Amino acid sequence: YLRIIAVHRPALFVMENVKGILSAKVDGADIFQRILSDLQNPDAAVQGRTARLGDTTYRIAPLVPEKGVETLFCDPKAYLIRAEEFGIPQARHRVILVGVREDLPQCALKLEQCMRMNIEDAIGDLPRLRSGLSKQDDSAGAWIENLRAIPKSGWFREGVFSSELKVEIAGLIAKLDSNLPRGEVCLAKFDGGLERHGNWFRDPKLTTIGNHSTRSHIALDLHRYFFASAFARVFGRSPLLEDLPTGLLPAHKNVGAALIETKFNDRFRVQYAGRPSTTVTSHISKDGHYYIHYDPSQCRSLTVREAARLQTFPDNYLITGPRTQQYHQVGNAVPPLLALQIAEVVCRVLK
Repeated sequence: YLRIIAVHRPALFVMENVKGILSAKVDGADIFQRILSDLQNPDAAVQGRTARLGDTTYRIAPLVPEKGVETLFCDPKAYLIRAEEFGIPQARHRVILVGVREDLPQCALKLEQCMRMNIEDAIGDLPRLRSGLSKQDDSAGAWIENLRAIPKSGWFREGVFSSELKVEIAGLIAKLDSNLPRGEVCLAKFDGGLERHGNWFRDPKLTTIGNHSTRSHIALDLHRYFFASAFARVFGRSPLLEDLPTGLLPAHKNVGAALIETKFNDRFRVQYAGRPSTTVTSHISKDGHYYIHYDPSQCRSLTVREAARLQTFPDNYLITGPRTQQYHQVGNAVPPLLALQIAEVVCRVLK
């Protein structure tokens, strides 16, 4: 990265990384301060020498400066962008640096906060779908019968959890829709619309929505997802492993340690309605346990399109390749709507 900057000497560059870089150390040294210093003078950094007269140097500016401070010596946390504060329906926290060549006039660099979007603001208009069933015949009838069997299951009858939650689960099961589709491989009929950023997401030429089909889950995972999403409705948070009935605990070797040490004890995470989603990462390609839909009646993990909506990809952006790779592509991206706002700041500097 430094070599490319040193060779091409751009008027401006933007660099993005995970927030862990703020506290990372190499051989006991603070790596973030080293990065700032190297980016300030890439010529010297690449050649492994001290600064010289004639080097191309840069001001490394934060996009969320505090009290108008926009220098190399500001609080490192000023470089941390919380995407949910800028209209992104996702709590995605990333370090973003903007380097402005020193010979350019100094210009204010600042992203302006805007109204937050919750997860249902972003995906609530998408067609409702059921999940698939894996390791057995899959059909709408088999899916709903599996869920209707919950009140008779051992974990429900013998589980020690609140009567309020049991009533909620029973009520939700009584209202299940036996006609929910799974979605097509690529396209599903769609005539919805969004109130927030509708012009950004929707394309009036589209009568279908791509990448909106569901995964298949084993029968016990359907019970876990149903329990987790109902739990979130009642208690306003995702359940931890200690909240799950014993009969729903995964048969993993590290579950016992997770229950004692509280490490990775949130492996069934509901994307709770009324809030931005948690960070969409490439891990969403694994199994969906961290990305359970807030609506228990759909009992599933998020589709690629829903993940893309949370990343603010417009609906006319079709993600291709095997579905696992589609999730990877979406999870590894920078939210386009945030990128647009950064581009507007860059444009002001260039003008």
